[in-house]
Amino acid sequence: MARLIAVPLFATLLIAVMLFVLDRMLGLFNFVATQGGPISVVWRMLANLLPEYLGLGIPIGLLLGILLAFRRLATSSELDVLRGVGMSYSRLLRVPYMYTIALALTNLAIVGYVQPIARYYYEGLRFELRTGALGASIKVGEFTNLGDRMTMRIEQSKDKGRELSGIFVHAQSQNGDWVGVTADRGKFLATDDPNVIIFRLANGTLIHNRPEFKAPRVLTFSSHDLPINLPKFGNFRVRGGRNLEYTLPELARQGKSAASLEARDSSRSEFHFRLAEVATMFLLPMLALALGVPPKRSSSAFGVFLAIVMIVTYHKVNQYAADIGELGRIDPIIALWVPFTIFAGLILWMYYTIAYVPGGQPIGALERVFSKAAKAITSRLPGRRRDVGRDLAPGVPA
Repeated sequence: MARLIAVPLFATLLIAVMLFVLDRMLGLFNFVATQGGPISVVWRMLANLLPEYLGLGIPIGLLLGILLAFRRLATSSELDVLRGVGMSYSRLLRVPYMYTIALALTNLAIVGYVQPIARYYYEGLRFELRTGALGASIKVGEFTNLGDRMTMRIEQSKDKGRELSGIFVHAQSQNGDWVGVTADRGKFLATDDPNVIIFRLANGTLIHNRPEFKAPRVLTFSSHDLPINLPKFGNFRVRGGRNLEYTLPELARQGKSAASLEARDSSRSEFHFRLAEVATMFLLPMLALALGVPPKRSSSAFGVFLAIVMIVTYHKVNQYAADIGELGRIDPIIALWVPFTIFAGLILWMYYTIAYVPGGQPIGALERVFSKAAKAITSRLPGRRRDVGRDLAPGVPA
């Protein structure tokens, strides 16, 4: 049983995380490219999103792993043999619940402690990209602002930015004077001061103007060093600017001692949402058993489809309930634990029906409807039509 569960569990978990990552990767590449940041930051951002994806993927992997294991036992008649030698469904659920306890504790550690800190680091990377603190590059062919008082444009860049050509620079000081420079070529040089770099220009023209000048001064040069003060970046906010960045103990304290009623409701809603999501995992083995054993003489996969629909729908209901509780319209305990109680009651009824009612099948009626619909659809496909002419007389060509 442990081996039957392990393969689909970890395969489903890996596939789910990969799908989440691939779905987010394209958006992150576009965001980083738009902000002009280094591509390597994409992998750091995805690494900080992995705990969130694991928190979503572990329950789905657990459900499908147990469901597919029981389905394989049922379709190969091994489940009938196990039941015939006196093993009850409760006994067969011991190994699945071992997986459940281990994965529930893992998920609690992820959503309660790891995910909030990783989310904070993710938001910090987004902040640094927007402000250019990660070494945002100067975009070729576009006007780039370096701070509030300098604008630069580069026509061409070669040798990974070491050779620049077609340069325009406009800088303004606090005293009201400004400098405009055009040059054929240029390159950046580091200095002993980490906040200042030198832009060495070649073959260009410099225009300097002040309020007291009657006319701007014009200077042509073959080589000119232009010092550039790097912009100062503000510090990122402290962790806890959002409820997603609080750990479970911090949410519990915020729910009791926050300054405003809105903050207390928001913290309590997030706290109960995470606990309800983890508590739901202890219901999944019974749901997987009820949906994984198809009716006799049936190999329908309707139970697999229904299981995914049920767990995704319940997760969306929980998210909506958390939003309602955060707004203070309903107490978070009522908003989140009432749907959990209804969902738990439905699963317990399904498990009781298949485990203790003789011949019981909790989704038997739905299975029959699904089977008839599938047969009606497949019978209309071109490849499923019978060749009537070949049935008229054996051996006679139609």
